[in-house]
Amino acid sequence: MQENTILIKEQLNSAVVKFVIYKPLIAKSAKAGQFVILRGREGGERVPVTLVDWDKEKGTITVIIQAIGKSTSLFNSLNQGDQFLNVAGPLGTPVEIKKYGTVAVVGGGVGIAEVYPIARALKEAGNRVIAVLGARTKELLILEPEMTALCDKTVCATDDGSHGMKGMVTDAIQALHDGGEKINAGFIIGPIPMMKFTARLMDKLGITPYASLNPIMLDGTGMCGCCRVTVEGKVRFACVEGPMFPASTIDFDELIRRTSEYKPLEKESLENFRKDHVCKCGLH
Repeated sequence: MQENTILIKEQLNSAVVKFVIYKPLIAKSAKAGQFVILRGREGGERVPVTLVDWDKEKGTITVIIQAIGKSTSLFNSLNQGDQFLNVAGPLGTPVEIKKYGTVAVVGGGVGIAEVYPIARALKEAGNRVIAVLGARTKELLILEPEMTALCDKTVCATDDGSHGMKGMVTDAIQALHDGGEKINAGFIIGPIPMMKFTARLMDKLGITPYASLNPIMLDGTGMCGCCRVTVEGKVRFACVEGPMFPASTIDFDELIRRTSEYKPLEKESLENFRKDHVCKCGLH
């Protein structure tokens, strides 16, 4: 078996795909909160993707990818038996796993996949784990059965009310608090605005919040500085010092500005990719 080979491809919804990849060295040393950098082809973009699962015996790692731009769309067009050109990792600092008490793991959209290994590690460490899962619609809510089987309690929230409670994850957390849940710590992964307001609410409720940051990233080893974020008023490199940081002092507004800087170029690249794909398929 060649490394980087896709053993399983599973379409979770219209935009999200789960890949099980043969990569034994990474599988042997992976820990909750770490990530890999994928490259699909020569000259292709280096894309950081959180490790969702790993199997040391089988030598496999699992990643879940949402097609947002050109590179992730190309990744999700790969099939079982295909190979990624490069799979580098595990990268980043693992999440500190200890006995917190009752913890909330909060996932928004594809962030649900990324918070899954953290929930599992926290549960194995003896914590009471509450999963708060959010998405725009029921179709975009992933891994609910897996999270329900793992956690002590699972609460879902959708923007349109198509599944679970109608509202956002902040509404769900407030409802848990109002219902008497004493939560000691929260681990948040999802869109940056969602993390910002969830962390702010947790602070208000006396919950210690942590957030996994997704800045622009290039080499993943702290050399290029692209992934710099401001935490506690200091510049930190998310690729080596994170991606999980105490959320109370994260400058989320700066993070939003930096991650939005290349949006017009990313949109143009994706539109050109889709046009080329349509032409090559003979569709006009």
